[in-house]
Amino acid sequence: MISINRRSLVTLTAATAMALSLAPAKADEFVNILTGGTSGVYYPLGVGLSKIYAEKIDGVRTQVQSTKASVENLNLLQQGKGELALALGDSVKLAWEGDADAGFKAPLDKLRGIAAVYPNYIQIVASKDSGIKNFADLKGKSLSVGAAKSGTELNARKIFSAAGMSYDDLSKTEYLPFAESVELIKNRQLDATLQSAGLGVASIKDLSTSIDVQMVAVPEDVVNALGAPYIAATIPAGTYGGQDSDVGTVAVVNFLVTHSDVSDELAYQMTKQLFENLPTLEAAHKAAAQIKLENAVKGMPLPLHPGAERYYKEKGIM
Repeated sequence: MISINRRSLVTLTAATAMALSLAPAKADEFVNILTGGTSGVYYPLGVGLSKIYAEKIDGVRTQVQSTKASVENLNLLQQGKGELALALGDSVKLAWEGDADAGFKAPLDKLRGIAAVYPNYIQIVASKDSGIKNFADLKGKSLSVGAAKSGTELNARKIFSAAGMSYDDLSKTEYLPFAESVELIKNRQLDATLQSAGLGVASIKDLSTSIDVQMVAVPEDVVNALGAPYIAATIPAGTYGGQDSDVGTVAVVNFLVTHSDVSDELAYQMTKQLFENLPTLEAAHKAAAQIKLENAVKGMPLPLHPGAERYYKEKGIM
């Protein structure tokens, strides 16, 4: 009797072990990637990162969340409602400092840096019918400046201030995401839109293939007045339909940001897999072609996460 029970126990134990080995592994960490509107650059890059992390990091489940971008992303990170976010450098700096006017009621002290990635180009585009040919021509016209207190809208305010102008100089100011701004221009309900995004952003591509447009340069004196973290930049000819020449503008670097409650190992893996899978990320959006390991810690406006720092020390750039 005893020997039968022992045999039964052995059989049961073996069967249980086999069943457990066949059961799918339970994911022990979750990565929610905070991005922006689906017609911008943040979203496709977030989708690309999500696929890389799900495939390359053991025991991780991923999700991509569409948001109002920089300012919302950083506030969500502080609240622990995401593990990784894309955000503009000036927004990151203001979040760390706690600038209430920019949408940060107190310093977001849990934020930690992962990497500097690609620059956002300030891209101002108007319908040909609007008659807008240069920045000064925006006076008396209607302009969408991005969602209220988004990273794009913070850029717009800074640029107008550096040009000695304000929204009061416009006939109408719209606070709309990229895709909605484009639809209004197509329907002749809006003259122009200012978008802070990577080159080749889907919304402006869509607009330039739908109607005749005019890319509007940011004047050199405005670029000089802005100063850091803004840098002079060029939108190359042919970036959008009907754009026959280079257009001078300003750019500001984007950062990947996490928070202090994310484990060192997860932050290390997120950093490592980013830089070791750049061709895959570039397939998600060509803006990723501008992500360089040697630039990863340049201009970082907040402390690096220890996990990211470990990777950079291994690679000899710190």
